[in-house]
Amino acid sequence: MTASPVLFSFRRCPYAMRARLALAISETPYDLREVKLSAKPPEMLAASPKGTVPVLVLPDGRVIDQSLDIMRWALAFNDPEGWLTRDDPALIAANDGPFKHNLDRYKYPDRHQSDPIAHRNEALTFLREIDSRLSAAGQLCGSRRGIADAAILPFIRQFAAVDPVWFEAQPLPHLKAWLANHIGSALFVKIMARGTIS
Repeated sequence: MTASPVLFSFRRCPYAMRARLALAISETPYDLREVKLSAKPPEMLAASPKGTVPVLVLPDGRVIDQSLDIMRWALAFNDPEGWLTRDDPALIAANDGPFKHNLDRYKYPDRHQSDPIAHRNEALTFLREIDSRLSAAGQLCGSRRGIADAAILPFIRQFAAVDPVWFEAQPLPHLKAWLANHIGSALFVKIMARGTIS
């Protein structure tokens, strides 16, 4: 029996979520190790000294410790929905760069010594762009979900959860429908199942 890759993950981490989404849709078998961020397992730190999730350790000892690299690795083997054909690296970079910067400073103002409302407003510019894009076909790169949707979804979910009442009051109908559809999907429910604590 061939050993499965081991994924060190944290259930609520958006980077880990998107890795799990790609692993799930590609039907890649793996052993899920849920990490306590306050007590990171030595085997994870030995594999990836940077100490952040996700970390995928392959049976041959190779380590993939960037979420997008894990997504592309899994989809390169099996991509039943054609996610790699619905990609937008520039949009994902805008999410991972400026939007994530503002999200962190909106969600954790004490940690960053930041003005949360100013950063919320900056982030809202990106959300309006996403809403406009979704108005065309319902997903970020057409009418079907793809890697761009899976890569960006967890971060927008995190943003929406900071102040749900405020978020619901925003005129972002296409983004809200897209978010609700993905969060309610069988795929998302599956990847949010709890793993064993490592």
